[in-house]
Amino acid sequence: MILRFLSISLVLIIVSSLCEAQLLEGLYCGKSNCYDVIGVPRDASKSEIAKNYRKLARQFHPDLHREVEAKAIAEEQFKTIATAYEILKDDESRADYDYMLDNPDAYYAHYYRYYRRRVAPKVDVRVVIITTITVISLVQYFGARQRYYSAIKYFITVPKYRNKALDIAKADGLLVVDKKSKKSKSEIKEETEKIIQSVIEDKMDIKGAYAKPSVYDVLWIQLVFSPYTISKWIYLRMMYFVKFTFLKQEYTLEYKLYLIRKYLKMGQHQFDSIEDHQKQDYLHQELWDKEKFDIWKKQEEEDMKIQMAESNRYKQYRRFMKKNGIPRMTFDDS
Repeated sequence: MILRFLSISLVLIIVSSLCEAQLLEGLYCGKSNCYDVIGVPRDASKSEIAKNYRKLARQFHPDLHREVEAKAIAEEQFKTIATAYEILKDDESRADYDYMLDNPDAYYAHYYRYYRRRVAPKVDVRVVIITTITVISLVQYFGARQRYYSAIKYFITVPKYRNKALDIAKADGLLVVDKKSKKSKSEIKEETEKIIQSVIEDKMDIKGAYAKPSVYDVLWIQLVFSPYTISKWIYLRMMYFVKFTFLKQEYTLEYKLYLIRKYLKMGQHQFDSIEDHQKQDYLHQELWDKEKFDIWKKQEEEDMKIQMAESNRYKQYRRFMKKNGIPRMTFDDS
Protein backbone atom coordinates (compact mmCIF):
# COMPACT_ATOMS: atom_id res chain seq x y z
CA MET A 1 0.00 0.00 0.00
CA ILE A 2 2.83 2.35 0.94
CA LEU A 3 4.75 1.44 -2.21
CA ARG A 4 1.66 2.18 -4.32
CA PHE A 5 1.20 5.57 -2.67
CA LEU A 6 4.87 6.45 -3.18
CA SER A 7 4.68 5.41 -6.83
CA ILE A 8 1.62 7.59 -7.47
CA SER A 9 3.24 10.55 -5.69
CA LEU A 10 6.43 10.15 -7.71
CA VAL A 11 4.48 10.04 -10.99
CA LEU A 12 2.54 13.16 -10.05
CA ILE A 13 5.74 15.02 -9.14
CA ILE A 14 7.40 14.03 -12.41
CA VAL A 15 4.32 15.01 -14.51
CA SER A 16 3.98 18.30 -12.65
CA SER A 17 7.66 19.15 -13.12
CA LEU A 18 7.49 18.26 -16.81
CA CYS A 19 4.39 20.42 -17.34
CA GLU A 20 5.99 23.36 -15.54
CA ALA A 21 9.23 23.04 -17.47
CA GLN A 22 7.36 22.77 -20.76
CA LEU A 23 4.97 25.62 -20.10
CA LEU A 24 7.62 27.97 -18.73
CA GLU A 25 9.62 27.58 -21.92
CA GLY A 26 9.17 30.73 -23.99
CA LEU A 27 7.71 32.82 -21.16
CA TYR A 28 9.69 35.74 -19.78
CA CYS A 29 13.32 34.53 -19.48
CA GLY A 30 12.48 30.91 -20.32
CA LYS A 31 14.11 28.41 -17.98
CA SER A 32 16.43 31.08 -16.57
CA ASN A 33 15.53 33.31 -13.65
CA CYS A 34 15.37 36.95 -14.72
CA TYR A 35 16.83 38.10 -11.41
CA ASP A 36 19.74 35.71 -11.79
CA VAL A 37 20.30 36.90 -15.38
CA ILE A 38 20.65 40.51 -14.20
CA GLY A 39 22.49 39.37 -11.05
CA VAL A 40 20.21 40.98 -8.44
CA PRO A 41 18.01 39.64 -5.60
CA ARG A 42 14.18 39.74 -5.85
CA ASP A 43 13.94 42.74 -3.54
CA ALA A 44 16.35 44.81 -5.66
CA SER A 45 15.35 48.38 -6.46
CA LYS A 46 14.91 49.78 -9.96
CA SER A 47 18.21 51.66 -9.71
CA GLU A 48 20.08 48.47 -8.75
CA ILE A 49 18.50 46.58 -11.65
CA ALA A 50 19.38 49.38 -14.10
CA LYS A 51 22.95 49.60 -12.74
CA ASN A 52 23.59 45.86 -13.17
CA TYR A 53 21.94 45.86 -16.59
CA ARG A 54 24.21 48.62 -17.90
CA LYS A 55 27.24 46.79 -16.52
CA LEU A 56 26.27 43.49 -18.20
CA ALA A 57 25.23 45.24 -21.44
CA ARG A 58 28.69 46.77 -21.76
CA GLN A 59 30.29 43.43 -21.00
CA PHE A 60 28.30 41.36 -23.50
CA HIS A 61 27.69 43.94 -26.23
CA PRO A 62 28.27 42.15 -29.60
CA ASP A 63 30.32 45.02 -30.99
CA LEU A 64 33.02 44.37 -28.37
CA HIS A 65 33.66 40.84 -29.67
CA ARG A 66 35.42 40.34 -32.98
CA GLU A 67 35.64 36.54 -33.23
CA VAL A 68 32.63 34.94 -34.91
CA GLU A 69 31.95 32.37 -32.19
CA ALA A 70 32.45 34.81 -29.34
CA LYS A 71 30.27 37.39 -31.11
CA ALA A 72 27.43 34.85 -31.56
CA ILE A 73 27.59 33.87 -27.87
CA ALA A 74 27.62 37.52 -26.84
CA GLU A 75 24.57 38.27 -29.01
CA GLU A 76 22.53 35.51 -27.37
CA GLN A 77 23.63 36.61 -23.91
CA PHE A 78 22.91 40.25 -24.74
CA LYS A 79 19.37 39.34 -25.91
CA THR A 80 18.75 37.39 -22.68
CA ILE A 81 19.97 40.29 -20.55
CA ALA A 82 17.85 42.79 -22.51
CA THR A 83 14.75 40.56 -22.15
CA ALA A 84 15.27 40.23 -18.40
CA TYR A 85 15.70 43.97 -18.03
CA GLU A 86 12.55 44.73 -20.05
CA ILE A 87 10.58 42.47 -17.69
CA LEU A 88 12.04 43.75 -14.42
CA LYS A 89 12.13 47.49 -15.19
CA ASP A 90 8.33 47.68 -15.61
CA ASP A 91 6.31 47.41 -12.39
CA GLU A 92 3.38 45.53 -13.93
CA SER A 93 5.45 42.99 -15.88
CA ARG A 94 7.67 42.48 -12.81
CA ALA A 95 4.59 41.84 -10.67
CA ASP A 96 3.39 39.24 -13.21
CA TYR A 97 6.81 37.59 -13.17
CA ASP A 98 6.91 37.52 -9.36
CA TYR A 99 3.43 36.00 -9.38
CA MET A 100 4.74 33.22 -11.63
CA LEU A 101 7.66 32.57 -9.28
CA ASP A 102 5.34 32.44 -6.27
CA ASN A 103 2.65 30.35 -7.99
CA PRO A 104 4.40 27.88 -10.27
CA ASP A 105 1.34 25.62 -10.57
CA ALA A 106 -0.90 28.30 -12.08
CA TYR A 107 0.66 27.98 -15.51
CA TYR A 108 -2.53 28.87 -17.42
CA ALA A 109 -2.62 32.16 -15.54
CA HIS A 110 1.02 32.73 -16.46
CA TYR A 111 0.28 32.35 -20.16
CA TYR A 112 -2.68 34.73 -19.89
CA ARG A 113 -0.74 37.39 -17.98
CA TYR A 114 2.26 37.14 -20.30
CA TYR A 115 0.42 37.29 -23.64
CA ARG A 116 -2.11 39.80 -22.36
CA ARG A 117 0.68 42.33 -22.07
CA ARG A 118 2.26 41.27 -25.38
CA VAL A 119 -0.95 41.48 -27.41
CA ALA A 120 -2.46 44.50 -25.66
CA PRO A 121 -2.24 47.73 -27.71
CA LYS A 122 0.50 50.13 -26.65
CA VAL A 123 -1.73 53.18 -27.15
CA ASP A 124 -4.55 53.93 -24.74
CA VAL A 125 -7.86 52.87 -26.30
CA ARG A 126 -9.49 56.05 -25.02
CA VAL A 127 -7.00 58.15 -26.97
CA VAL A 128 -7.77 56.15 -30.13
CA ILE A 129 -11.54 56.62 -29.67
CA ILE A 130 -11.23 60.35 -28.98
CA THR A 131 -8.93 60.85 -31.98
CA THR A 132 -11.24 58.86 -34.28
CA ILE A 133 -14.33 60.84 -33.21
CA THR A 134 -12.43 64.11 -33.65
CA VAL A 135 -11.28 63.18 -37.17
CA ILE A 136 -14.80 62.11 -38.17
CA SER A 137 -16.23 65.37 -36.79
CA LEU A 138 -13.71 67.47 -38.71
CA VAL A 139 -14.40 65.55 -41.93
CA GLN A 140 -18.14 66.01 -41.39
CA TYR A 141 -17.89 69.75 -40.81
CA PHE A 142 -15.43 70.63 -43.59
CA GLY A 143 -17.19 68.25 -46.00
CA ALA A 144 -20.51 70.01 -45.32
CA ARG A 145 -18.76 73.37 -45.66
CA GLN A 146 -17.35 72.35 -49.06
CA ARG A 147 -20.76 71.19 -50.30
CA TYR A 148 -22.40 74.39 -49.08
CA TYR A 149 -19.97 76.72 -50.88
CA SER A 150 -20.20 74.55 -53.99
CA ALA A 151 -23.95 75.17 -53.96
CA ILE A 152 -23.41 78.91 -53.43
CA LYS A 153 -21.00 79.08 -56.39
CA TYR A 154 -23.55 77.26 -58.52
CA PHE A 155 -26.35 79.68 -57.61
CA ILE A 156 -24.08 82.62 -58.51
CA THR A 157 -23.91 81.29 -62.08
CA VAL A 158 -27.70 80.87 -62.39
CA PRO A 159 -29.11 84.10 -63.97
CA LYS A 160 -32.34 83.90 -61.94
CA TYR A 161 -30.58 84.02 -58.57
CA ARG A 162 -27.72 86.24 -59.72
CA ASN A 163 -30.04 89.00 -61.02
CA LYS A 164 -32.15 88.81 -57.88
CA ALA A 165 -29.02 89.13 -55.71
CA LEU A 166 -27.90 92.14 -57.80
CA ASP A 167 -31.28 93.84 -57.29
CA ILE A 168 -31.10 93.25 -53.52
CA ALA A 169 -27.52 94.54 -53.38
CA LYS A 170 -28.49 97.70 -55.30
CA ALA A 171 -31.55 98.26 -53.11
CA ASP A 172 -29.41 97.94 -49.97
CA GLY A 173 -26.80 100.33 -51.38
CA LEU A 174 -24.06 97.72 -51.57
CA LEU A 175 -23.23 98.34 -55.23
CA VAL A 176 -22.73 102.10 -55.20
CA VAL A 177 -20.30 103.04 -57.97
CA ASP A 178 -17.67 105.54 -56.83
CA LYS A 179 -16.45 107.39 -59.91
CA LYS A 180 -13.47 108.80 -58.00
CA SER A 181 -12.31 105.31 -57.08
CA LYS A 182 -9.01 104.21 -58.60
CA LYS A 183 -9.87 100.53 -58.57
CA SER A 184 -9.29 98.54 -61.74
CA LYS A 185 -12.06 96.69 -63.57
CA SER A 186 -10.84 93.35 -62.28
CA GLU A 187 -10.91 94.61 -58.66
CA ILE A 188 -14.42 96.02 -59.12
CA LYS A 189 -15.58 92.73 -60.65
CA GLU A 190 -14.06 90.74 -57.81
CA GLU A 191 -15.71 92.98 -55.23
CA THR A 192 -19.06 92.67 -57.02
CA GLU A 193 -18.78 88.86 -57.00
CA LYS A 194 -18.11 88.90 -53.25
CA ILE A 195 -21.18 91.08 -52.67
CA ILE A 196 -23.36 88.79 -54.78
CA GLN A 197 -22.07 85.75 -52.90
CA SER A 198 -22.71 87.47 -49.56
CA VAL A 199 -26.29 88.35 -50.55
CA ILE A 200 -27.03 84.82 -51.74
CA GLU A 201 -25.59 83.38 -48.50
CA ASP A 202 -27.80 85.70 -46.43
CA LYS A 203 -30.99 85.33 -48.47
CA MET A 204 -30.76 81.80 -49.88
CA ASP A 205 -32.25 79.18 -47.58
CA ILE A 206 -30.43 76.04 -48.71
CA LYS A 207 -31.64 72.86 -47.06
CA GLY A 208 -30.79 69.19 -47.24
CA ALA A 209 -27.32 67.85 -48.01
CA TYR A 210 -26.10 71.28 -49.19
CA ALA A 211 -27.33 73.21 -46.16
CA LYS A 212 -25.09 75.64 -44.31
CA PRO A 213 -22.81 73.63 -41.99
CA SER A 214 -23.52 73.70 -38.28
CA VAL A 215 -21.37 72.46 -35.42
CA TYR A 216 -24.49 70.83 -33.98
CA ASP A 217 -24.47 68.32 -36.84
CA VAL A 218 -20.98 66.93 -36.19
CA LEU A 219 -20.46 63.65 -34.36
CA TRP A 220 -18.83 65.12 -31.25
CA ILE A 221 -21.74 67.47 -30.51
CA GLN A 222 -24.28 64.76 -31.29
CA LEU A 223 -22.59 62.40 -28.83
CA VAL A 224 -22.47 65.08 -26.14
CA PHE A 225 -26.17 65.84 -26.58
CA SER A 226 -27.16 62.19 -27.19
CA PRO A 227 -28.70 61.71 -23.70
CA TYR A 228 -30.91 64.75 -24.27
CA THR A 229 -31.74 63.66 -27.85
CA ILE A 230 -32.67 60.12 -26.78
CA SER A 231 -34.73 61.39 -23.84
CA LYS A 232 -36.55 63.83 -26.10
CA TRP A 233 -37.24 61.10 -28.68
CA ILE A 234 -38.66 58.76 -26.02
CA TYR A 235 -40.75 61.58 -24.55
CA LEU A 236 -42.20 62.56 -27.95
CA ARG A 237 -43.01 58.94 -28.86
CA MET A 238 -44.77 58.43 -25.53
CA MET A 239 -46.62 61.74 -25.85
CA TYR A 240 -47.72 60.92 -29.41
CA PHE A 241 -48.97 57.52 -28.29
CA VAL A 242 -50.94 58.90 -25.37
CA LYS A 243 -52.42 61.88 -27.23
CA PHE A 244 -53.17 60.41 -30.64
CA THR A 245 -53.53 56.67 -30.05
CA PHE A 246 -54.88 56.38 -26.52
CA LEU A 247 -56.84 59.65 -26.14
CA LYS A 248 -57.70 59.87 -29.87
CA GLN A 249 -56.92 63.59 -30.06
CA GLU A 250 -56.65 65.43 -33.38
CA TYR A 251 -53.24 65.29 -35.02
CA THR A 252 -51.03 68.36 -34.70
CA LEU A 253 -49.20 69.79 -37.73
CA GLU A 254 -45.88 68.56 -36.34
CA TYR A 255 -47.17 65.01 -35.97
CA LYS A 256 -48.72 65.03 -39.43
CA LEU A 257 -45.40 66.03 -40.99
CA TYR A 258 -43.63 63.39 -38.90
CA LEU A 259 -45.96 60.66 -40.20
CA ILE A 260 -45.57 61.84 -43.80
CA ARG A 261 -41.77 61.82 -43.47
CA LYS A 262 -41.94 58.37 -41.89
CA TYR A 263 -44.08 56.96 -44.71
CA LEU A 264 -41.80 58.57 -47.32
CA LYS A 265 -38.82 56.92 -45.57
CA MET A 266 -36.84 60.16 -45.52
CA GLY A 267 -34.31 61.53 -43.07
CA GLN A 268 -34.93 64.88 -41.39
CA HIS A 269 -32.45 66.78 -43.61
CA GLN A 270 -33.86 65.15 -46.75
CA PHE A 271 -37.41 66.02 -45.76
CA ASP A 272 -36.41 69.61 -44.90
CA SER A 273 -35.05 70.05 -48.43
CA ILE A 274 -38.55 69.57 -49.89
CA GLU A 275 -40.17 72.82 -51.01
CA ASP A 276 -42.89 74.24 -48.74
CA HIS A 277 -45.55 74.07 -51.45
CA GLN A 278 -44.82 70.35 -51.86
CA LYS A 279 -45.30 69.80 -48.14
CA GLN A 280 -48.55 71.74 -48.29
CA ASP A 281 -49.66 69.46 -51.11
CA TYR A 282 -48.89 66.42 -48.96
CA LEU A 283 -50.93 67.93 -46.13
CA HIS A 284 -53.76 68.80 -48.49
CA GLN A 285 -53.94 65.17 -49.65
CA GLU A 286 -53.84 64.04 -45.99
CA LEU A 287 -50.93 61.72 -46.60
CA TRP A 288 -50.46 61.26 -42.84
CA ASP A 289 -53.28 58.74 -43.19
CA LYS A 290 -51.64 55.41 -44.09
CA GLU A 291 -54.48 54.28 -46.37
CA LYS A 292 -54.46 57.56 -48.31
CA PHE A 293 -50.68 57.48 -48.49
CA ASP A 294 -50.69 53.94 -49.95
CA ILE A 295 -53.24 55.04 -52.60
CA TRP A 296 -51.16 58.13 -53.42
CA LYS A 297 -47.95 56.12 -53.67
CA LYS A 298 -49.54 53.58 -55.97
CA GLN A 299 -50.85 56.38 -58.19
CA GLU A 300 -47.39 58.01 -58.23
CA GLU A 301 -45.83 54.74 -59.36
CA GLU A 302 -48.43 54.37 -62.14
CA ASP A 303 -47.80 57.94 -63.28
CA MET A 304 -44.07 57.28 -63.32
CA LYS A 305 -44.55 54.19 -65.48
CA ILE A 306 -46.68 56.17 -67.96
CA GLN A 307 -44.14 58.99 -68.00
CA MET A 308 -41.28 56.57 -68.65
CA ALA A 309 -43.26 54.77 -71.35
CA GLU A 310 -43.83 58.08 -73.17
CA SER A 311 -40.21 59.18 -72.80
CA ASN A 312 -38.19 58.93 -76.04
CA ARG A 313 -35.00 58.19 -74.13
CA TYR A 314 -36.65 55.30 -72.27
CA LYS A 315 -38.06 53.96 -75.54
CA GLN A 316 -34.59 53.99 -77.05
CA TYR A 317 -33.25 52.17 -74.00
CA ARG A 318 -35.95 49.49 -74.24
CA ARG A 319 -35.26 48.97 -77.96
CA PHE A 320 -31.54 48.67 -77.22
CA MET A 321 -32.16 46.15 -74.43
CA LYS A 322 -34.51 44.12 -76.63
CA LYS A 323 -31.98 44.03 -79.46
CA ASN A 324 -28.68 43.67 -77.57
CA GLY A 325 -29.63 42.38 -74.14
CA ILE A 326 -27.91 43.43 -70.93
CA PRO A 327 -24.70 45.32 -71.80
CA ARG A 328 -21.48 43.76 -70.58
CA MET A 329 -17.76 44.38 -70.93
CA THR A 330 -15.58 41.73 -72.55
CA PHE A 331 -11.90 41.49 -73.40
CA ASP A 332 -10.50 39.89 -76.53
CA ASP A 333 -7.44 37.87 -75.50
CA SER A 334 -6.68 36.68 -79.04
